[in-house]
Amino acid sequence: MRSGYVAVLDIRSSCMTAVVGERGVNNTFIIKSKYARDYDGYSEGEFLDVRSFESAVSEVVRNTLASAAGIKTFYVGVPGEFLKLSTTDDVLTFPSAKKIHKNDTAALAKRCAPPEEKGWRTIRHSCLYYVLSDKRKVIDPVGAVSDSLQGRFCYFKCDGAFIEALSGAFRNFSDIRNINLIPLPYAEAMYLVRPEMRDECAVLFDLGYISSTYSVICGNGLLYSESFSLGVGHIAYYLMNELDIPYEVAKNFISTVNLNAKETAKGMEECIFDGTTYSFSTETLRGKIREGIDGLCETIEECRMSFAGKNTENKPLLITGDGVGMIRGDVDHISGRLVKGVEVTSPKVPYYDKPGYASLFSLLDMALKDASK
Repeated sequence: MRSGYVAVLDIRSSCMTAVVGERGVNNTFIIKSKYARDYDGYSEGEFLDVRSFESAVSEVVRNTLASAAGIKTFYVGVPGEFLKLSTTDDVLTFPSAKKIHKNDTAALAKRCAPPEEKGWRTIRHSCLYYVLSDKRKVIDPVGAVSDSLQGRFCYFKCDGAFIEALSGAFRNFSDIRNINLIPLPYAEAMYLVRPEMRDECAVLFDLGYISSTYSVICGNGLLYSESFSLGVGHIAYYLMNELDIPYEVAKNFISTVNLNAKETAKGMEECIFDGTTYSFSTETLRGKIREGIDGLCETIEECRMSFAGKNTENKPLLITGDGVGMIRGDVDHISGRLVKGVEVTSPKVPYYDKPGYASLFSLLDMALKDASK
């Protein structure tokens, strides 16, 4: 395997994808191997079926490696539901003004590190920004002259149960010697959100099928991140219960109804499933689907209210994830319900410029940066 390639595993709440790729021109990517499959998923911070998860990981990894021999390391994205975020800050003072070195930033990071917790492992940390003695905020203080160094850090801890399940899935791959864990919300923030937007504080919402994540980004880290078991699949479930129809029929209706289309009093929607025809007025279906999305918006608003840091009320909501676009007109309805601008963000990659690929290419970007160090 060429040294420029890396292997990543993107674990979403209903599907997982493994990719082997390298950096292309103009910050794009070259994909050598890719394999995806659906699985039972996770909810409330637990896999719905651990054995099913391990089997799915084994299948995805095995099929990816079949056309990409020589891989020794896998980078795995950790979903928000299996993460715990801690933000801390502290300051180092020096006897006199001096040039800041890397060992100073390392010493500050060590001082800011939160205590270890049973059942959790710290997998990554980052400094949002540093503050010099003249009150200047900088992303990289190395080389600057100051008699103090203050930093705001974020630390990501991974649930031990996730690590145990993942280790079980990789147990049969003797050639894989290292598994590097990457916090998915952090990877998405660093890849999808421009540095100038992060400097001013930005809000990113990853809409999934079973699980979604709301994050507040600042500088080179996260100030806040909250994951909750609510997504497009729950809107289908709501429709199923409200109309007393099979789940597969509800999934069909949420994918065919357009919330932005003109209302017609006589419009009807039909779906045939297992020999039975299900028919409802378009107006009824739109109303129920909108009610489901409203429940999602209420949770987004609760996240905004629970974040006690910088004011994000006037910031647009950047939205991404494999749930975006499953319901036609969903983004416009979310924008109207929240009374704020909503902008869809996705990878700037030909053929993969869809929000459903955001997590995969965010992980690939961070893995390639890690591998190059």
